[in-house]
Amino acid sequence: GHNGAGTADFKVPAKWTEDTLKWETKLPGSGHGSPVVWGDKVFLNAAREKGAERLVLCVDAPSGNILWTKAFESETHKTNKRNSFASSTPAVDGDAVYVAWGHKTELQVTALSHQGKILWQRDFGGVTGGHGFGVSPIVRGDLLILPNDMEKGGGFLLGLDRKTGKTRWKIPRDSKRLTFSTPCVYPAPDGKEEIIFTNWWLGVTSVDPLKGKPLWELSVFGRPHAERAISSPIVAGDLVLSVCGFTTLDKHLVAIRPASASKDGKAREIWRVEDTVPHIPTPLLTKNRLYLWADNGVVTCLRPDTGKVVWKARPEGVKDTFYGSPVCAGGVIFCVSAYGKVVAIADGEEFRQLAVNDLDEICHSTPALANGNLYLRLFERLVCIKGT
Repeated sequence: GHNGAGTADFKVPAKWTEDTLKWETKLPGSGHGSPVVWGDKVFLNAAREKGAERLVLCVDAPSGNILWTKAFESETHKTNKRNSFASSTPAVDGDAVYVAWGHKTELQVTALSHQGKILWQRDFGGVTGGHGFGVSPIVRGDLLILPNDMEKGGGFLLGLDRKTGKTRWKIPRDSKRLTFSTPCVYPAPDGKEEIIFTNWWLGVTSVDPLKGKPLWELSVFGRPHAERAISSPIVAGDLVLSVCGFTTLDKHLVAIRPASASKDGKAREIWRVEDTVPHIPTPLLTKNRLYLWADNGVVTCLRPDTGKVVWKARPEGVKDTFYGSPVCAGGVIFCVSAYGKVVAIADGEEFRQLAVNDLDEICHSTPALANGNLYLRLFERLVCIKGT
């Protein structure tokens, strides 16, 4: 949804039944990337032959029928065992759908029309990192923006003309670690916009999207040991919230007031939390409640302006890890476990578990909320849950 916020006003039932399922579709390839929706079309990435073939799929949102599939030759490569060859989420606007995939010798960025015609394609030369590819592009105005923070430096941030693929700007990065975090847009008080990137080594970076120039950068995650940014930054009022960590060690959520919103014109850390912070799921904001859904299943509700804990609880009946991010539809928060258990809790001042829906398939993706429905990508299936 808008700026990756993950919220919708319409309602989706907390408990799912056969009547709740609008449709399900077997996909011609597998992957972990989330679906995106524009009007009556759902777009997603998939892969076959261990990444030797990359797919872009278009599904009819009302029926679940596959409208078209576009296949691209690539090659297999090493990944983390929890990654896939299609873990990136497309970006979409009224003109095109934009996809990216990469490995050590290629970084392909492609724009396709809603009918599946290739509008442009560019190769930016490779991605260094043994965990495999997973970063996702965003569209803002006439720009397609894609980070490529790589292992051992040599990475860059890209701003491309979304209609032609021409490079508007390319910012070199001494990033040290492969990063999976998707950037977000910060609306500054002066009416201008900033693109916010999260990276372990560099910290939180703000870029002027029109000029392609860094505005400020704040190293806030520490460097006693290697960490990785996977969770995406979000905006909460005049703050930017960014997450970084290591699977079995420290994890941090840091709230920063950007320079453009600070009285002295300097970006500053306002608060931080380092207890039961998610490493992979992105935080969710609903009005004055901030939800952290940790990988181990513990959910923490905080005040977004201060970081004060409102409540903390662990949903019952699920022992899986969580890799997808929570979303909220009409007062119900959904988050999907690694083995397809969709937990529903109430958006409220106290913890209240509403349901656990078992879809019985691997799932590392985040649901899309659109057209009054919920669209969820499992490893080899796409399902649509009817809203009310």
